Amino acid sequence: MYAIVDVAGQQFKVTKDQKIFVHRLDGEEGDKVEFDKVLLIDNDDKVEVGEPVIKGALIKGKILEHLKGDTVKVFKKKRRKGYKVLKGHRDYLSHVLIDEIIEKGATKSVAKKETTKPAQTEKAAPKAVSTKKPVAKSSEAKAKTASTKTVKSTPATKKPATEKTKTTTTKKSVSKATTAAKKTQTGTTAKKKTTKKTTSPKKTKE
Repeated sequence: MYAIVDVAGQQFKVTKDQKIFVHRLDGEEGDKVEFDKVLLIDNDDKVEVGEPVIKGALIKGKILEHLKGDTVKVFKKKRRKGYKVLKGHRDYLSHVLIDEIIEKGATKSVAKKETTKPAQTEKAAPKAVSTKKPVAKSSEAKAKTASTKTVKSTPATKKPATEKTKTTTTKKSVSKATTAAKKTQTGTTAKKKTTKKTTSPKKTKE
């Protein structure tokens, strides 16, 4: 009896009591693991294929150890450039022992998270209400506050008129005097014209 399982993105053909190396799994050495992505099971020539996974099928195992794989060397070179680089890499692996293959009716157990209750903290004693009256302000502080209030309350005094206003008034008076003089001149000229017309002598017939 064998099965084909998907473990951490890789497919493995496993049988009971077989040891396999897979990508590093979460857990510590000695922990039990379960794989529910079973793609195929062959039991005495009775083949069952999943679509894509067989429902109810489960494979149980145990983590034996965590280790690193063999070094994989990566060499790069560019000819006529003097470029050569050699690097190594080692995969993180887990060694797993397959304990049991279950065909049907298995359910994957969910790991319960341990919930730790927070420690009960003692309630702090209520603060005593102070019965003391607030200390009265000193006379100096009161005087300062009173002076600041009086400064704010006094309205701003008007500034005296500037010289510009005086000049504008003098200009206006000069303009009025000139207009009055022009009017008087025009009146006198009109009177002279009328007097000349009246005084012209009439011609007598002979």
